[in-house]
Formats: sequence, structure tokens, C-alpha cells
Amino acid sequence: MGKAGQALRQVLDEYGISQNQLAIAMEVRRSNIHRWVNESRDPSAEAVLEIRKGLQKIDPEAAIEFIRLYIDDRSSS
Repeated sequence: MGKAGQALRQVLDEYGISQNQLAIAMEVRRSNIHRWVNESRDPSAEAVLEIRKGLQKIDPEAAIEFIRLYIDDRSSS
């Protein structure tokens, strides 16, 4: 299970953010978000930063939570 995808799924669910909302905020295709959330592809390190920026536009707390979950998950590997 991809750590970034897992963190992203949790944040989207917790904050009620749709994949489409994030895709618009990031200016990417929704299919990219879908692949990350469903963990068929893990986002690159650069994409993780862009996810944070996109979430920041929608809900700054969601952006903080995404990074917190991602870092916490990474340190437990």
C-alpha cells in the first residue's frame, strides 16, 4: 500500500474533499488523483509537494494533516 496514497485517501475522506476538487486545485487530471488514492500508482516526491499545495488551496488543515500522516507513516516503515 502506498503511504502517500493512503494518507491522501484518509485526508480526502476526513475533510470531505473530492478527487475532482483536488484535481482542479492542482490543475491535473482527476485520473491522476484516482490512481494515487487507489494506490495503483504512488505519487512522486514532487507530486507529494503539489498535493500539499493543492490541499492548501482547499483547506489548509487538510494540507497539514496530509503531510503529518505521510511523514508519520514513512517513519514507521
